Amino acid sequence: MTREQLRDALDVAVEIAWRAGRATLAHYQTGVATEAKADDSPVTEADRAAERIARRLIAARYPADAILGEEEGETHAGADRRWILDPIDGTRTFVRGVPFYGVMIALEYEADAVLGVIHFPALGETVYAARGHGCWWNGRRALVSEQTRLNRALIVTTDIETIENEKRGAGWNALRRSVGLTRTWGDCYGYALVATGRAEAMLDPVLSLWDVAALAPIIEEAGGVITDWDGASGYRLNSAVATNAALATQLRRILKGDL
Repeated sequence: MTREQLRDALDVAVEIAWRAGRATLAHYQTGVATEAKADDSPVTEADRAAERIARRLIAARYPADAILGEEEGETHAGADRRWILDPIDGTRTFVRGVPFYGVMIALEYEADAVLGVIHFPALGETVYAARGHGCWWNGRRALVSEQTRLNRALIVTTDIETIENEKRGAGWNALRRSVGLTRTWGDCYGYALVATGRAEAMLDPVLSLWDVAALAPIIEEAGGVITDWDGASGYRLNSAVATNAALATQLRRILKGDL
């Protein structure tokens, strides 16, 4: 892809995320019915409607591209480019009427996630990035914080129970004792907080591809560091630790028990 093609694709992705987000708002704070999927995670008509809209708009603009979505699987497998969709990241949050849920879109090309968008329909916020184009927050440049002192850092996660269930409690508790403040403003909202300098780290012990693909370009273009819980980099992560650059090494050493 050329630089201009990537910029165009990012603009398209931001527009699609906004339009998919509008579909979620039709169901937001309405008591929408929830179903349990095979993995016991929840899904609503809002999830399905948002993914249908995103798929239709991508297919109209880029008919040869593959699309992988959380709710409807993959089409055009093996294409040079693949769009990865999470129509509502934080469905449990959405069902509760809390505004921290997001629509996530990523584009995969040549073994990399080259762009990512997180749109928060109920908050009116969008954080988006493409490789070499920077990270942006509602039209202004987004950068991670410059905080160098862990005892003044804000660390966020989705929920403590999952950390314990995934046998990551020891590292989390060591980190929690070292930082200034911890909160569970989780799911994709936590990563947006890191990318925009409002938190120093966000941690999740288990993720699927549609949860994480958009995060690598966003965090890295904002000047941050994203790895899995054990320190491996990339975008096909099954867990995630996103941090500002200044605290990246120290924080990961604590998680591993090296400090």
